[in-house]
Amino acid sequence: MITVPTKSGTGSPEPKARPIKTGIEERTPRGAKEQSLRERLRSLYYGHSDAAHRFRYALLAFDIVTIIFIIGTSFTPRETWIEYVDIVFGVVILVDFLARLWVSPHPAREFAHPATWADIIAILSFLAPIVGEGLGFLRILRTLRLLHTYQLVARLRMDSTFFRQNEETIGAVINLIVFLFITTGIVYETQHWRNPSIGNYIDALYFTVTTLTTTGFGDITLKGSLGRLIAVIIMIFGVTLFLRLLQTLLRPQKVRFACPECGLQRHEVDAVFCKACGTRLNIPDEGRF
Repeated sequence: MITVPTKSGTGSPEPKARPIKTGIEERTPRGAKEQSLRERLRSLYYGHSDAAHRFRYALLAFDIVTIIFIIGTSFTPRETWIEYVDIVFGVVILVDFLARLWVSPHPAREFAHPATWADIIAILSFLAPIVGEGLGFLRILRTLRLLHTYQLVARLRMDSTFFRQNEETIGAVINLIVFLFITTGIVYETQHWRNPSIGNYIDALYFTVTTLTTTGFGDITLKGSLGRLIAVIIMIFGVTLFLRLLQTLLRPQKVRFACPECGLQRHEVDAVFCKACGTRLNIPDEGRF
């Protein structure tokens, strides 16, 4: 706001200045606080500071604790304290979900990501008793998303020499474990109420592993057409992921470094030149292979 004094006669009191609108609206204290909170949250979710990295690691740890809780409570009778813990988990997931939407530049686009729908299913599974606790296994989808974000992968490379040397193998292991847990949860939820052979997650996990590895002892089979369809999906996708893991473990170790000329990503550990275009490389290493 700019004020301009008006002319006055000699000896007469100076009149009050007339306000001139500049078109720039002053931010209200409430709006400023809201904007400041949003910026702080955005920096935690998407920033590169140490606090942001610690925050995202805390979210990953929370995901792991959630999965352990689901597995552990699947073997015990449904008790009141479990329902209270379910509510706590559900509230935390809901707050995190709403915070992500609030700080996102394009909230509507978030619903195009499978991880968003995984969060919605997880929230329902913890807060709505009619849904049941088993669907909380789909929460592990979010763990997969966190491990594939650029910021977290970069942080893991920076913090862990082991991760840098085995990044592709770790990724293949994670994909296989995630698939194993998701399908185990689906098998349990679709079969435990009508299949006496599947009474808990261990039974479902046993069936999933034997089907995935095509061992198929035959002592546990899924009931109905849906059960057979699930078994087919486990064999097709599970074997693919399992073979991918074996391929990663058995082939020669390579490092991931983008060639500045042709963009080739994978090179031998001791490579000096790019094998595709011959450009000299400057691959960072720690002096040991």
